[in-house]
Formats: sequence, structure tokens, C-alpha cells
Amino acid sequence: QVQLQESGPGLVKPSQTLSLTCTVSGGSITEGCCSWTWIRQPPGKGLERMGAISYSGTPNISPALKTRTSISRDTSKNQFTLHLYSITPEDTGKYYCARNTGAGPQYDYWGQGTQVTVSS
Repeated sequence: QVQLQESGPGLVKPSQTLSLTCTVSGGSITEGCCSWTWIRQPPGKGLERMGAISYSGTPNISPALKTRTSISRDTSKNQFTLHLYSITPEDTGKYYCARNTGAGPQYDYWGQGTQVTVSS
């Protein structure tokens, strides 16, 4: 059974960089089936796909966030990390990591999510 768990700060200040790490167990982030995705949900709004990193290590970032978002991975730790730069209060929300099977917007495993609040 694949499990994902987000970790990182719950409170960050505007203009800083938000870094969140997803730790995967029960499966390898280098397994050819899948890509590994960051998704967020601001309060009262829908889910927003931020970006993903493929099993081969290639990032794919949402055009709306491409200028200030990066995703990297550490295969030795079976982790992938989101970096969101120049954050504002509008970046407040719940952040999830999830596995995408590669057949459209299908996510078969999710982390529990982590709340991030951007405030001075």
C-alpha cells in the first residue's frame, strides 16, 4: 500500500519561500507507472494542480505557477519537494501530495494534507 505524507512549516511570512516535502512509502517514486504531484486548495475554493515530477525526474509545472514554483526529488529518501517562491497570503491553503497514474487526472493515493498559512 502506497502512503504519502506531507511535511513542512504551517506558518510562513509573505515574500518568503515555502518548501514542503512529501515522503513516500510502499512504493518508489522512480517506478515507471506514475508521476508525483502537488495539489493545493485555498479556503472555500477548489483543488488546484500545482505541478508534478515524473518517475524519470522531469518536472511539469502549472503555467499559472511556473515562474515561482519548482519541484525536485531525492530518490535516496524516496521524497519529492515543492518550492513556492515569493509567497503571498493568497497562497494560504491546504497542500497535498498525490500519486498520478499517468492516465489523465487520476490520483490513486493522497497524503492527508498539510495546512499552510501565509501571514506576517
